[in-house]
Amino acid sequence: MKKTEDEPIEPGHIHLSAAQQGELETDSLGEKLSLISANLPSGGVTLAEMRDLVGQDGLLLLVIALTVVFMVPVSIPGVSTVFGAAILLIGICRLLDRTFWLPKRIEHRVLPSERIRAAINVGSQWLHRLERMSRPHRLNWMASAGLMEVVNSAALIIGALLLMAPFGLIPFSNTLPALALLFLAVGLLQRDGLCVLFGHLLNVVSALYFAVLALGGLAFLREVFHYLVGA
Repeated sequence: MKKTEDEPIEPGHIHLSAAQQGELETDSLGEKLSLISANLPSGGVTLAEMRDLVGQDGLLLLVIALTVVFMVPVSIPGVSTVFGAAILLIGICRLLDRTFWLPKRIEHRVLPSERIRAAINVGSQWLHRLERMSRPHRLNWMASAGLMEVVNSAALIIGALLLMAPFGLIPFSNTLPALALLFLAVGLLQRDGLCVLFGHLLNVVSALYFAVLALGGLAFLREVFHYLVGA
């Protein structure tokens, strides 16, 4: 029987064989995501499970897995807050050079595998396009260590905060910051400074988009107030 929205989702485990674990070492980010998607449990999966699967060196892959879900104009309500919080913590850990940690409330939050799988399958199409566009060692200094590493980690934090902004039902309000995070993660994984640059630019575009939304909302409320006062 199909579960209703109010029924709890039972968490499962992603089981990969030794051969499949080896496949995670492939250079193709799309193939890695497809492997994770194909092996999601029937009920739901926790962020802790996905984190443990990719390992400490694969946190940027986890960022990609969490952002491709938002490559559709309107996302699943509530997911941007959870996923954004996880990406925020990844950015903070990278900035402080600390081991990735999740609060219990977030790491044990169970998300429906069916929705995640469908969203990953759609979002992977965008990722395949990015992979074809990506070229390692372009603008190499943009993905280098030192100062740029700090700047790029800060950009991940900013993108995560924008993703968590309460505009989820407005078209592209999740897609734009998620796309910025996707470019940043792909660029850092592939050492492609041009992708990283696009990520920074999309963060700026996202911030400007939200500013327009906020100013438009304030202008609307002011007009409503003036109308009511005048009436």
